Amino acid sequence: MSNLTLTIACWGYDKVKPFLTGEVKIEGVEINLKKMWVQEIFRRMLGNKEFDASEMSFSAYISTLFTKDKPFIGIPVFLSRKFRLGYIFINRESGIRKPEDLKGRRVGIPEFRHTASVWIRGILEEKYGVPVESVTYVLGPMEREKSPNKYYIYVPQLDSTKLYRNDIKIVRAPEGKVLSEMLAENEIDALYHAQIPTTYYTTDKVKRLFDNYIEEDLKYFREEGIFPIMHLLVIRRDIYEKNKWIAKALYDAFLKAKEIAYEELRVTGVNTYMHPWLEYEMEKITKLMGQDYWPYGVKANKKAIEKFIYYMYKQGLIPDKLEVEEIFAPETLDT
Repeated sequence: MSNLTLTIACWGYDKVKPFLTGEVKIEGVEINLKKMWVQEIFRRMLGNKEFDASEMSFSAYISTLFTKDKPFIGIPVFLSRKFRLGYIFINRESGIRKPEDLKGRRVGIPEFRHTASVWIRGILEEKYGVPVESVTYVLGPMEREKSPNKYYIYVPQLDSTKLYRNDIKIVRAPEGKVLSEMLAENEIDALYHAQIPTTYYTTDKVKRLFDNYIEEDLKYFREEGIFPIMHLLVIRRDIYEKNKWIAKALYDAFLKAKEIAYEELRVTGVNTYMHPWLEYEMEKITKLMGQDYWPYGVKANKKAIEKFIYYMYKQGLIPDKLEVEEIFAPETLDT
C-alpha cells in the first residue's frame, strides 16, 4: 500500500463531515474533500473527470457502464437517498386530481435520464397505473440562470435522450422557457423534479399531486422495503485499476463516517441540528425503517438497486439489465 492523495467531491452531508473534522482517516491516503453542489460535481466529473472520486447520479453512473471506456467504478456508499412522490407538481387548473389523470398530459422533466424522474416514472407506472409512454415529456431547465434557487444548475452532460424504445414522446421546451414558469402558466400540466420549483412558493397556481405525499411514500416503503437511492460514490477507473485496495478502504471509511453521523443524530441532551423535535422524528423513523435506515453496502441495498435497474431498462434508458455484481468494485461486493 503506497501513499495516495485523493480529491473527492461531494455535498456537505452530515455523513461526510467526519472527514473534514479529521475523525475519519484512511491509512496511506490523504483525502482532499471538496464540498460542492451535486449538479456542479456531475457536470465536472462527467465532462472532464476532474476529481479522483465523487458523488454521482445513480442513473448517470449506470449509463456509463454501457460506454466503451466505462470511466468510473461504483462504491456501494449511497450519499443521497430520497422518497420522491412529493416531487410531482401540477398546475391547479390542469384538471389533474389523481395519478391516472396524468395520462395524455405534458409533463416537464429536466432530462429523461434524471434519477429522481426515473424513480417517479417507475413508481407511477408500477403502483398507480400510469405507463411511462402515456405522457409527453417536455425537457428543459427548471429555473432561469439568476433564479432565487441558488442550488439549481442545468447540467448538459446529464441531458441524454438516447432511448432503447421508440414509443416515448419527448419534446424540448421552447427557447427561453423554463419549466417552473411553464407549469405556473399552464403550458405544461405537471412537473417531475428533484427540487421544488420556485413557482410553488411564488404563485398559487402550483401544487403537489399528492397533498399527503408522506403517507404515499410510507406506503411505498411498507410495500417494497425500498428507500430510493439517488447518488452513490464513484472512483475514476484509471485510479482504481492502479490501486484496487482503495475501493474497500473508501467504503470502510465512509461507513465509519456515517456511524459518527448516526451518533450525533441520537444525542438527546442538546439539539445538534436545528430541528426542535428531532428525537420524536428519529423514534418514528427507526421504528419503521430500523436503526440503520440509511444502509451502505450491496446486500442491504440489493432490492433497491435491482428495482432501479429494472426501471431504467423498462424505460428504455439502458439496452440490457445488469446484475448488481456488475455495478460495484469486486472488493466491495461482500458488504
